[in-house]
Amino acid sequence: MKPGMNKENLRNLLQKLQEGDCGVDEAVQAIASGGMDGLSYACLDHHRHQRTGRPEVIFGEGKTPAQLVAIFSAMLAGDNVVMATRVSAEKAEVVMGAHPTVAYYADAMMLVSAMPQESQLGDGIIQIISAGTSDLPVAEEARVTSRSLGNRVELVNDIGVAGIHRVVHRLDEIRRADVLIVVAGMEGALPSVVAGLISAPVIAVPTSVGYGTGLGGVAALIGMLNSCAPGIAVVNIDNGFGASCMADAILKVGVKKNSGKNDGDGPS
Repeated sequence: MKPGMNKENLRNLLQKLQEGDCGVDEAVQAIASGGMDGLSYACLDHHRHQRTGRPEVIFGEGKTPAQLVAIFSAMLAGDNVVMATRVSAEKAEVVMGAHPTVAYYADAMMLVSAMPQESQLGDGIIQIISAGTSDLPVAEEARVTSRSLGNRVELVNDIGVAGIHRVVHRLDEIRRADVLIVVAGMEGALPSVVAGLISAPVIAVPTSVGYGTGLGGVAALIGMLNSCAPGIAVVNIDNGFGASCMADAILKVGVKKNSGKNDGDGPS
């Protein structure tokens, strides 16, 4: 029994134990591993989904194609959805050659083992807004991550503050969202504008888009951190993935409150 174990695998293990198809020692060894799966260069955490509601995600940058293939092999044995971020097209081709069920989302630079079906999605809407077309790669990382985590996602592109009428024109659409992820480079002003017009929480993502004094996204980051509009949280530069995890957590808290539960078990 491999240590990688989601809730369904754990249920199957206990069923086998109950029916006498595995021994107590085998079950104890599988559970006592704590969901850790050790490779010489990585220690995989298969139980993260059970603790947090979100699986461990592979950061592809800096890893070799062979390492990514091996990590996917180990994680596919134990997790419902396996994701990798910052994966080049060349690395993705190698991984998909070894694991044909894995799909590559080139604009997001992400590999995903399986997207949830429409019927499996939650009721809340995460809306991702990009200030400009140059911000789309980060917005796409946020979109693919949010969808992979089982959320309904809408994408609103190219409504930066250089043409404020574009925000006003899409305002009715924006107000439908339960959580907004606003992606912007340059001076990073769009999250402040949006947060001043809607009641939903706003997660601001500064991007590295901009000229010299933008300092690779630092100017946008500082601008967002100094926003006078309430209800904004800010993540790191180009971190569409992190913004999506925060949006997912916000929605899951709402689901627990509406169902009268707050037991920390996370989604099944």
